[in-house]
Amino acid sequence: MKEISELVIPDDRRYAEDHEWVKVDGDAAVIGISDYAQDQLGDVVFVELPSVGAVFDKGAEFGTVESVKAVSELYMPIGGEVTAVNTELEDAPERVNADPYEGGWMIRVKAADPAEINALMDKAAYLEALKG
Repeated sequence: MKEISELVIPDDRRYAEDHEWVKVDGDAAVIGISDYAQDQLGDVVFVELPSVGAVFDKGAEFGTVESVKAVSELYMPIGGEVTAVNTELEDAPERVNADPYEGGWMIRVKAADPAEINALMDKAAYLEALKG
């Protein structure tokens, strides 16, 4: 397990209490799990993601991540419609561990309410939450 000081937490994302992140990319929001989450899970062996076109409310379960330790649910940090899914995770779920912020992204959504993104934690608030 990494120490908090060893975690990678990019400034260009917002974070949810359940350790999902959101990065705004044009009119889309890219979603994945944080370095802290992947570290806590251990080696990821399977990722189940929704279909393109699925619509979720903020807080709804949108998939699962299975590791050698446990199965964890993924929750929507914002509401919206899934516009893309990282299908590379089907054959290479370990990308979530190796690169949770780029190659390990999970879904892209069209946000139902872009203001929900601003309500998420920034890097400083997320670090405080991890320490708490």
